[in-house]
Amino acid sequence: MRNILIIGAGRSATSLIDYLLDKSEPENLHITIGDLSAELAERKTKGHPRATAIAFDIFNETQRHTQIKKADIVISMLPAHLHYEVAKDCITYKKHMVTASYISPAMAELDERVKDAGLVFMNECGLDPGIDHMSAMKIIDEIRDKGGRIMLFESFCGGLVAPESDNNLWNYKFTWNPRNVVLAGQGGAAKFIQEGTYKYIPYNKLFRRTEFMDVEGYGRFEGYANRDSLKYRSVYGLDDVLTLYRGTLRRVGFSRAWNMFVTLGMTEDTYIMENSDKMSYREFTNSFLPYHPTDSVELKLRHILKIDQDDILWEKLLELDLFNPNKKVELHNATPAQILEKILSDKWTLSPDDKDMIVMYHKFGYEINGKKEQIDSTMVCIGQDQTYTAMAKTVGLPVAIAALKILNGVISTPGVQLPINREVYEPILKELETYGIVFHEKQVPYQGYNPFNVAS
Repeated sequence: MRNILIIGAGRSATSLIDYLLDKSEPENLHITIGDLSAELAERKTKGHPRATAIAFDIFNETQRHTQIKKADIVISMLPAHLHYEVAKDCITYKKHMVTASYISPAMAELDERVKDAGLVFMNECGLDPGIDHMSAMKIIDEIRDKGGRIMLFESFCGGLVAPESDNNLWNYKFTWNPRNVVLAGQGGAAKFIQEGTYKYIPYNKLFRRTEFMDVEGYGRFEGYANRDSLKYRSVYGLDDVLTLYRGTLRRVGFSRAWNMFVTLGMTEDTYIMENSDKMSYREFTNSFLPYHPTDSVELKLRHILKIDQDDILWEKLLELDLFNPNKKVELHNATPAQILEKILSDKWTLSPDDKDMIVMYHKFGYEINGKKEQIDSTMVCIGQDQTYTAMAKTVGLPVAIAALKILNGVISTPGVQLPINREVYEPILKELETYGIVFHEKQVPYQGYNPFNVAS
């Protein structure tokens, strides 16, 4: 019997574990699920005879070595900074490894040792990063196979609320780590290339520079730029591309509204607010506004943000209880971003029966036989409920499929890598389609550079 060790049994591991349990008998697998919470790990086994739940402390070297030594492949669903110690042990005991996380510099430095050991360390194999790499490289390779030259590549992904559960004015609920949503775009200017010109968008302008796109059957979305769109230019073999832009999807109107928090300073995470635990939501809002002896908090905020009383932006702020004097922050020594996260979590947490939605949208502009063409590729995945989310499905399934393909020798090229080679993306994408994760491609008129539009 072959043993798969899964480290981390959080929300993103739900579909991953279910997939491997379903495959355990025909593939002769035993699944060991380790988590700090033995109770959580036990729940994820669902009493399956081919699963064992253990309390697992990643910092317990003896336990870590013992469990990794017993495994045939290790799947780490830990936070990214904890993968390195697992990776070193996998090299020591000659075990393959799969993660959904970005390749860190420390992980990248292990590449030669991993190759020498004949091991596959597959990283960035979740949704974003993961499915985005695989679905993009599939079409890029197909265009190149026909003799085409890529001129434009734009890629967007968003975790959103499904239409049937969309019941707030922001058209948004948290489907992943709320803190990442609050801090999105910070830490430097967004960087991309457009028609051969490098472009930069500072954080204070990020949410007012959006691109719109329509997804058949699901309406209109907007995308704002990711921090570094150029990170994968060489990885994808797009060093000569004229336009390269990666972004995050939201429903139209979200970014304009979110920009209010940026303007006020509520997304700041660099300082602590005094007496935050005793502060009301209204006092929190007022702390970012100038003093006035008579004007109300509401009036001051509308004046600062130049919002009319009948503007939908005002209704969105009211919906969040930002002016409620009775709701308390109850967070000790909190930053503005931490307080904002709590306020938003009151309203944007998925209810038990709520469904989330993943939307991915790629645009490929290319030249072939002297003619400019464009392919748009879209994928929409809707979750079942708060537990079996589309986010958990699209993160967990490709990780699980990759692990089994590596175990079975279908994916065998050694090294620290991401899923951009045919050997990897072809079998994974094909199997994902059987689980409803399907990309729909269509040829559309080329929308890239227009020689009559000289603006740059």
